[in-house]
Amino acid sequence: MPYTLNEFTADCRAALSDDPDINGRQKVRNHLCRLLMEDAFVNAHCGPEVEPGTSLLYEDDTLGFQVVAHIMGDAYDGGPHDHGASWAIYGQAVGYTDMTEWARLDDGSAEGVAKIEQANEYRLERGDAGIFDDFKIHSISYPSGARFIRVTGVDLSTIARARFNADNDKVSVSKRESFTGAA
Repeated sequence: MPYTLNEFTADCRAALSDDPDINGRQKVRNHLCRLLMEDAFVNAHCGPEVEPGTSLLYEDDTLGFQVVAHIMGDAYDGGPHDHGASWAIYGQAVGYTDMTEWARLDDGSAEGVAKIEQANEYRLERGDAGIFDDFKIHSISYPSGARFIRVTGVDLSTIARARFNADNDKVSVSKRESFTGAA
């Protein structure tokens, strides 16, 4: 029996209502892995006919979490960043995404300064998902045509998020619009 977006969002709501912390997020990750193996879901929301860009698939009125499809037309090699006071779960639907996790080495006391180093690397392929908790520094890289689903704890455009430069030990924190439009 197929697993649908409606069933997924209901399962997420239940998991996060029971435990909004890591155990609930782990359940969301597991449900996302299951959803990403459903051909009907992937074809409808991440298939070859879907135009590049982002699409809000669901936003929970009570808990605030969002489910967004990212249809990437061009290859991308992004820099280290966090999602501020929100968690994010990336799940691969088509192609792959290379994930890099970073460790912050300084105490964060100097404004605009952050010493970071690469801590872990792995690849997400179809059906894989990775969790980034609040303020977890990560970067992503993918080839053209990659397609993934990102579930976040809140609408990221409503919170301040950090961008890091490992080459010059700089960090900038600002509220910014979430990515929209053609990718």
